[in-house]
Formats: sequence, C-alpha cells, structure tokens
Amino acid sequence: MQTRELYYEDPHLARFTGRVLSCRPAQGGWEVILDATAFYPEGGGQAADTGTLGGVAVTDVFRRDQAVVHLCGGPLEPGTEAEGLVDYAARFLRMQQHTGEHMVSGILHRRFGCHNTGFHMGREGTTIDFDLPIPPEALAQVEAQANQAVWQDLPVRCWYPEPEALAEMTYRSKRALPWPVRMVEVPGIDRCACCGTHVTSTGQVGLIKLLSAVSFRGGTRIEMVCGSQAFDLLNRAWQQNRQVGRIFSAPPEGTGEAARQAQALLERKDLRIAQLERRILAAVARDYAGAGDVVHFEPQLRPDTLRELADAIAQTCGGTAAVFTGGEDEGYAYCLVSRTEDLRPLGKALNQTLNGRGGGKPPMQQGRVSASRQAIEAFFRSRLE
Repeated sequence: MQTRELYYEDPHLARFTGRVLSCRPAQGGWEVILDATAFYPEGGGQAADTGTLGGVAVTDVFRRDQAVVHLCGGPLEPGTEAEGLVDYAARFLRMQQHTGEHMVSGILHRRFGCHNTGFHMGREGTTIDFDLPIPPEALAQVEAQANQAVWQDLPVRCWYPEPEALAEMTYRSKRALPWPVRMVEVPGIDRCACCGTHVTSTGQVGLIKLLSAVSFRGGTRIEMVCGSQAFDLLNRAWQQNRQVGRIFSAPPEGTGEAARQAQALLERKDLRIAQLERRILAAVARDYAGAGDVVHFEPQLRPDTLRELADAIAQTCGGTAAVFTGGEDEGYAYCLVSRTEDLRPLGKALNQTLNGRGGGKPPMQQGRVSASRQAIEAFFRSRLE
C-alpha cells in the first residue's frame, strides 16, 4: 500500500484527516498506516514528526516500502477516518534548520568545493560536517551571505525533475542519483537532492548564526542555530550580557573591554599575592632553621604552595620537612621533603597508618591522608621514639 505524502504537498500542514488502512500491535505501541498523512517519517537527517492521531499519541514515524507507518500509543479502527495533529512548532523548527543547513552548505560548496558529509539537527542547534578545511576568516562572510539570502525572502522550490532534465541538471551531490530524485533549490544559493521538509521561502528561516568551526576528521565541523533557536540564544546571551554589564558598570557593547580590564587587574593582584606569599613562606622556613625534622600545619595551601613551603623548610631545618594542609573533615594533603633521606619508606608508612594515598620520588613524597591532626602528630612522635 502507498501513503499520500501530504507533508510534501504542503510542509506547513499541521491538521489533516486520513483513512486508517491498517493497524497492528508492535513493540512500543500500534503501527498505523493511513491513506494520506502529514506526519513526516524520519529520513534525510531529519527526525520524524510527533503529535496525535485520532486522539492517541504518535511517538515515531517511519517508512516501510511505499507506506508511512505511525507508531501510536493506542489502536485505531481500520476503515475509519482519523484526525492528525502534527506538533507544528517542532516541525517548523526542523524546517528552519534544514533549509538553513542547505543555504550554508550550498554557499560553502560554491566557494570552496567542499561537500556536506553529514549533519545533525538537535533542539539546541545544528552541526554540519564538511570534507575540507574551511578558512576561519571566511565564516563571517558565509554567515553574512546566508542571512542576506534570508532577508531577500527567496522562494524555496521542491520538485521531482523529469528523467531527461535530471540527467542534465547540476546539483550538489557527491554522486549521480537514479531517478526519481527530489530536488530542493534556493535560487543562486543551493540546489541539492533532499527528501526532507523545508520552509517555502527563505524569510521563514528568520536568522542564521554560525557559532563555531573546528577541525573534524580532516575537514570541518560547523555548529549553527537557525530561526527560533537563534532568537532564543540571542535572548539568553543578551540577558547574560546585561548581568555582566551591571557587575562591571559597563554598557552592553563595552562588557568585553570591561572584562579584559578586570582580568588584567586580577593578574596584577595575583602577582602581588604570590610575592607576599613567598615572603611569608620564607619567614616560616627561617623559624625552623636548624630544627631537624619538622611537622608543620598550614591552612588552605594550594598544591604548588604546599610544595614550595615544604621545600623551603627542608632547606633550613637540616632534616625532613613534613607539611600538611587541610582540616579534620576533608583530611590533609601532605608534602614530605628531605635533602638527605630517601622518603619512600616514610611515605609508605604514612599512607598505611593514616589511610592515605600518595607517592613520588626519593627526596619528595606527596599525597593525602584521611586522619586528624592529632593522629598525624602521633605518627611522627612514634617515629622519633
């Protein structure tokens, strides 16, 4: 049996009536075939439509030979008429994405000869893979050209060329396709074989925004948003930018410069803090001059600062410097440093006794123990005894 494809006749059709030709139970529901449907089946990189049919949910749509099969949440009586309601918001977004993808792919193909090797349309955006590297500086020009075509509101033509016309037709494809071939054309932008649904004019795409371009399998992967996706992204970005502007007391167009100035100020402060920190570490180390083996606790040290302090104390104390930072709840990070002793046995004993993990080279051991300060101090007292 063959299903009349109403989604090709009118891609904006969301409400229709079809006669139920068959209905049979299947995994996940009931498979329903109509004499005509506006539900688009998955194919050509485009997801299937969802909605309701005869009041029951349509969760998937796919082709089986020449029939379009609807996977429904309940049975429908063969021979009866069923009203279908397509989730038009989701359908229209996919048409915006799919048409926008054609426009970007067509422009890139005309400019660089690259082919679209795959694409994915998601709720948050679309990714397109191309088989050649694309110069990053060209993306802004491609985006501008695509949006210029949107604003010109060019007609989007979808049709099946006659065999003779198809044989002489130039269109975007990596190989010749046998007739029949459904062609989709945006005048002056793209002509491509495609079985998906598209808007009827480019103005309905609304807006095209290229977000990123990265190297991928020897070519390029582009991430983009179209239509309502671009509108939603712009709103979210604008709200975030307003918050940043309030924090920096800067206008929306000045947040980037304000952030750069704040970053430079933080870098200067970090440098000053590091200088002061080194002076403090040196002062702590001087207090242990000639003290021999040392166990020292210091709160809230970064890993690099913990190593610096342990090394500084080891230079002055003449023995092993054991420096700990942390607290009773989260445990203590440690660094052991010695100029004369192989610390691997000490580190192993420390970890075994105090439920720790760590390691390192003979003059330095690092790790973390799950123990109290009292237990740590008791461990080193027993070692001295």
